[in-house]
Amino acid sequence: MAVGKNTRIAKSKKGGKKKTVDPFTKKEWYSIKAPSVFSVRNAGKTLVSRTQGTKIASEGLKHRLFEVSLADLQSDEDQAFRKIRLRAEDVQGRNVLTNFWGMSFTVDKLRSLVRKGQTLIEAHTNTKTTDNYMLRLFCIGFTKRRPNQVKRTCYAQASQIRKIRSKMVEIMSNQATTCDLKELVSKFIPEVIGKEIEKSTSSIFPLQNVFIRKVKILKAPKFDLGRLMEVHGGFKEDVGVKVESPAEGDEAMSVQDVAAASN
Repeated sequence: MAVGKNTRIAKSKKGGKKKTVDPFTKKEWYSIKAPSVFSVRNAGKTLVSRTQGTKIASEGLKHRLFEVSLADLQSDEDQAFRKIRLRAEDVQGRNVLTNFWGMSFTVDKLRSLVRKGQTLIEAHTNTKTTDNYMLRLFCIGFTKRRPNQVKRTCYAQASQIRKIRSKMVEIMSNQATTCDLKELVSKFIPEVIGKEIEKSTSSIFPLQNVFIRKVKILKAPKFDLGRLMEVHGGFKEDVGVKVESPAEGDEAMSVQDVAAASN
């Protein structure tokens, strides 16, 4: 074997070992503010990379979607089956102002409603609110036994189902087209629309567990900061209290007092 240097050992890799930097050091926390319709305004926190060059942090937050349980927004565990979607519309200081962007039911709640011996009736419709939001509302309902009924099952006929479905669509359209998005969300929380459908369809066939199970926003109007402020009830960022600086005479007196105390 020829004697010579081993070139493979002599050569070292370029750059050496890279320093491992914690990615969280480059990020900032922002508070998520829910609309004033909900009793709990602080929906949580979100992370975003700090402003660096042309990449602005607030731009990275805008139109970000958050899914929050209604139980957390209302401090009511009975509302845990509803999931509310909020969309980030504007950033003010370290606060992200959101607006309603949809609603859905948890899977376990929907499964618990379906039972044997009853008819499931569903309907959906596209509506437009007074503030030009295009929504798609999905309704679900179940037939129930009449009082003093002996028969165990309560199946509705096809003609009755058609009548109930048309009634559902009519009520959903009437409720949505006569109010703005904020008012409509306040109707979803106590299930006002579901109770009205239950009441109006009782003459066709008695219903139970009638809910607006899903809400989709198909189209939103152009962003308006004034309208967003209305939704948040004139939200103002907490900037602290103004502290007045002492007058020159008072300042001189305080210096003398300190000197006297030290002596």
